[in-house]
Amino acid sequence: MPGGRLTQQERQQIALGLADGLAYAEIARRIDRPTSTVTREVMRNGGPTAYRAELAHHATERRTHRRKQGAARGGPAAAPLAHGRDPAAMQEYEELFTTALIAAGTPKMMARVMACLYTTDEGSLSASELVQRLRVSPASISKAVAFLESQGLVRRERDERRRDLYVVDDDVWYQAMIASARSNAQIIVIARQGVDILGRDTPAAARLENIARFLDFVSESITRAAELGRELLHPKSETDPA
Repeated sequence: MPGGRLTQQERQQIALGLADGLAYAEIARRIDRPTSTVTREVMRNGGPTAYRAELAHHATERRTHRRKQGAARGGPAAAPLAHGRDPAAMQEYEELFTTALIAAGTPKMMARVMACLYTTDEGSLSASELVQRLRVSPASISKAVAFLESQGLVRRERDERRRDLYVVDDDVWYQAMIASARSNAQIIVIARQGVDILGRDTPAAARLENIARFLDFVSESITRAAELGRELLHPKSETDPA
């Protein structure tokens, strides 16, 4: 099995495999690479629908060039992280996680903040810590956090030094799913108002009624699944006052 970086030809074969609808494992078999290598390559370069061999190859060359420039400037080697984690592997994983979130529809800066928070053992960072880790402006962090708070993906709390901390925890995806289900409620109400306005026996009214019924069903299913998932994966203790 070959080692080292993917070649441009291999990236073209990956692009062709994606266009043909092949699974990552099958693409990996055809180019004699581990499935994890293909998965990481695709997810860090736009995902299966946006992957382009030329763009992926140039992006990799740019990342390699930046690393060589950093080494040439004589900067200190990255210190080992907690629990013996490899800094380079952690950086690559954060990029992979960020790309996956972007492919799922999360805006880029918000995805970077989420990936950064999720990969800390504490599950929380201050604004200044996020600025330092992501090397962006405080305004960018403030805007990203405001969006994530509005979606229920991040919550804010104060530490002993009265700093704002931005926190993610095990319950955050449950809250996000419930918020998503609730956001459909207004669309359902408005769609059914349109049924009366357009006339119940018209094609347009039938379309709106179908939208309302579909969203109603999906929202109810999401809520039931989220409740069941939280109950099974994060059961409350008998002494929990909640």
